[in-house]
Amino acid sequence: MGRGASGAGPLRGLVQEGRLTVRILFLGNNWVGWQTVRWLKDQGEEIAGLVLHPRHRQKFGDEMLGSAGVDPKFIFDGARLREAKVLESIRALKPDIGVSVFFGYILRPDFLAVPPAGCINLHPSFLPYNRGAHPNVWSIIEGTPAGATLHYLDPGVDTGDIIAQRRVEVEPTDTAETLYRRLEHACVELFTEAWPLVREGRAPRFSQAGEQGTSHRAQDVEQIDEIDLQATYRAQDLIDLIRARTFPPHPGAYFRSGGRKVYLRLDLAYEEDATGS
Repeated sequence: MGRGASGAGPLRGLVQEGRLTVRILFLGNNWVGWQTVRWLKDQGEEIAGLVLHPRHRQKFGDEMLGSAGVDPKFIFDGARLREAKVLESIRALKPDIGVSVFFGYILRPDFLAVPPAGCINLHPSFLPYNRGAHPNVWSIIEGTPAGATLHYLDPGVDTGDIIAQRRVEVEPTDTAETLYRRLEHACVELFTEAWPLVREGRAPRFSQAGEQGTSHRAQDVEQIDEIDLQATYRAQDLIDLIRARTFPPHPGAYFRSGGRKVYLRLDLAYEEDATGS
């Protein structure tokens, strides 16, 4: 990856002006979103506005609301960011930077242009591998590197310049669930390490241009879930498929019997853990 100039120049200007806090527009979901916004508040940063998923899609929404301490009139529905009135209200907040964490909506260029320092995103994959949805699944299925990446947002899907990364090894005993939990923790740790460089305007930018990588849509997992009992599978491929789709309570991999779907899950352990020795 090619290295460009340091990003977030406007934030460097704030440091030079003696501003003690950065006005953040926070877009988040999930446990990682909650942990990140809570950590930012603990550091004394100002959450100027909060963008959440619609209520039925929220995870840890109430926790984020409690931690952010944002006036209700500065809380926005992520599904309505394309509306002119919503965008104008966000512009009026005059955020310095946007911070997106496990936020499930693609942001348009006019939104990305609102904060003078741009928007950064925390993604649970080792970019350029596994852009898009379910990176934990595809690292197991395709044998691609797993990890956490903090990067700048551009109009593409996880294609912006990289700020920092952390590799997470995929263990033979990992399922989609266990790998995901470790990726969550890696994301929080990466953000807390990289944020001081971002807020001081000293964060590096590594371009993804020319990097092929991999990308997946949310619905792609539906194409791999069914196991054909008449087909021949390599043992490793079948094990990887089932463990990659083991994430209770999600249904995952299945075969058909008597017109019904039969779902499979794996419980994996190293010898010493399985035997207690």
